[in-house]
Amino acid sequence: MEENKTQQNNNNNPNRKPNPNRNQNKNPNQRPQGQNQNPNRNKKRKGPPKFSAKLGNQEWEKDIKEAIKANKKVRTDALTTFNTAKGNPSASVKITPLGGLGEIGGNFMVMETNTSAIIIDIGMSFPSEDMHGVDILVPDFSYIRKIKDKIDAIIITHAHEDHIGAVPYFFKQFKFPIYATPLPLGMISNKFDEHGLKKDKSYFRPIQKRKVYKIGEFEIEWMHVTHSIIDASSLAITTAAGTIIHTGDFKIDHTPIDGYPTDLHRFAHYGEKGVLLLLSDSTNSYRAGITKSESTVGPTFDRIFSSAKGRVIMSTFSSNIHRVYQAIVHGIKYNRKVCVIGRSMERNLDIAMELGYINLDRRIFIDPHEVNKYDDKDVLIVTTGSQGETMSALYRMATDEHRHVKIKPTDQIIISAKAIPGNEASVSRVLNFLIKAGAKVAYQDFSEIHVSGHAAMEEQKLMLRLIKPKFFMPVHGEYNHIHKHAQTGISCGVNPRNIYLMSDGDQVEVSQRSLKKTGSVKAGKTYIDNQINKQVDDDVILDRQNLAEAGVVMIVAQIDKQTRKLISKPVVRTYGIVPDRRDKAFSKEMEEILDQFLINAKPQMFEDQRGIENGIRQVVRKHIFRQKKKYPTIVPTIFLM
Repeated sequence: MEENKTQQNNNNNPNRKPNPNRNQNKNPNQRPQGQNQNPNRNKKRKGPPKFSAKLGNQEWEKDIKEAIKANKKVRTDALTTFNTAKGNPSASVKITPLGGLGEIGGNFMVMETNTSAIIIDIGMSFPSEDMHGVDILVPDFSYIRKIKDKIDAIIITHAHEDHIGAVPYFFKQFKFPIYATPLPLGMISNKFDEHGLKKDKSYFRPIQKRKVYKIGEFEIEWMHVTHSIIDASSLAITTAAGTIIHTGDFKIDHTPIDGYPTDLHRFAHYGEKGVLLLLSDSTNSYRAGITKSESTVGPTFDRIFSSAKGRVIMSTFSSNIHRVYQAIVHGIKYNRKVCVIGRSMERNLDIAMELGYINLDRRIFIDPHEVNKYDDKDVLIVTTGSQGETMSALYRMATDEHRHVKIKPTDQIIISAKAIPGNEASVSRVLNFLIKAGAKVAYQDFSEIHVSGHAAMEEQKLMLRLIKPKFFMPVHGEYNHIHKHAQTGISCGVNPRNIYLMSDGDQVEVSQRSLKKTGSVKAGKTYIDNQINKQVDDDVILDRQNLAEAGVVMIVAQIDKQTRKLISKPVVRTYGIVPDRRDKAFSKEMEEILDQFLINAKPQMFEDQRGIENGIRQVVRKHIFRQKKKYPTIVPTIFLM
């Protein structure tokens, strides 16, 4: 003990002399203090330190190199599982989009082999403002007539109007089995009731997700995805050529309202087996990051409901059942009765409740005529009209035309939707009406009053990485959307030569060896007047457009064939050409034009009434074009006496 104490004192003594044998039991490779010291040791080192690449053990070094090489191969093989996928090298599949490419909506695609074909979705789209009297657009079905004998089924991904809205119009011409999950079939059932197609519900084929169905030469599995509607699906389509994944519309919501997130495990399963081709939703291809969860809308609703002193009127897409459900849950929380207004909203909510997708006590609901029996603070109105449709309930409320509901200054309006491209002016119009009525409106100024149902860039990347396709074709969107999505595909390792950007009517053939365009077919739109549920012919729309843009001139005149002069002053009526105050001056102008025309007309022209009418039509049109730079419709009625 005394010895240890002496040793400790020596160690702490600053004046003790160094012991030359002190390090003899240490590592022999360690230099003793003071020996062989580098004279430049304390100088500032220039550049990074140099380390030896040697590991000191040849066997270990060999194992490390082998592990690096093996791991690199594993990673490479994992990214190219499509190389080991099963597929007949001589088989191919032809894909023809007839809607949904180069546009938002109207999704309609044909997938076929030599003897078998399926149709994926039959959706509608919205008309532009110059399509007067047109309510919806449905795809042109011309190509279907050519291949109808080999079509085995219609495959539905989900129940949005841009995927099922044209089904009843299709069924009036063609009838094939419809395979879909229960909610889409329920919504199509309602459409069939409206269109007098109740007997055709015998073609419905309800499917179960994660189950493979043999349909013609295709084996199809519906895989669950989250979207802005309940019960949406992606498709895994196995063919002789290989597996094709069609994502449908999707986003990757990890906290959805119903607790059922996107089935990433199935996508990974097919990705590991090897996927020949990926067709993927491009709608939000420009949006960075991820799309927020539908559940993030709830706190915003809560904040608005808690401060509302009068009625709350919430408008969204009628198919966005989870958004409607969230609004109703918050209405119940703040002791409000719920009034649902809008035929499509009522139908869709009723179907979702009947099929068990949502659970609500029906006693909370009241009819529109009962709204005024309750205090404003005790009422929630859920309605259609988020896109500014002139026939919608919200529009009629805003313009004081609704039978039961008039907008009050104490009302809190919530428009929980984003304007579809092309509908911006309509949405702005209804907003102006609501604000003029004095109501408080929550729209885009609330950051989480609406969230998209489509995948943003990081979700698109995740899908690409899970699937690891050999070939990639972006779908659903305008050309700039699919082009941007293609760039994302390249950044995720897809060979640029294996990507094709389609347009409606393109026919693309995919096989184990290639992805190439092989031709094109007719693709276009049919115009529908929803008031009568019938088609409006193309030439009628063109006439309406011309009348709206250039106006019309009607001329009634009597001409003496012998003297080749006007018997009396012509009757001239114009619409959209000159203001009313200039009608007389314009009539005088037309009279002078006719007098000059008759002087220069050839004699034989006076023997043919139709010929002289055509001649008058031409000279009047040229005259007006010189003045107005418009080609109006000219309607001459000539009597040869």
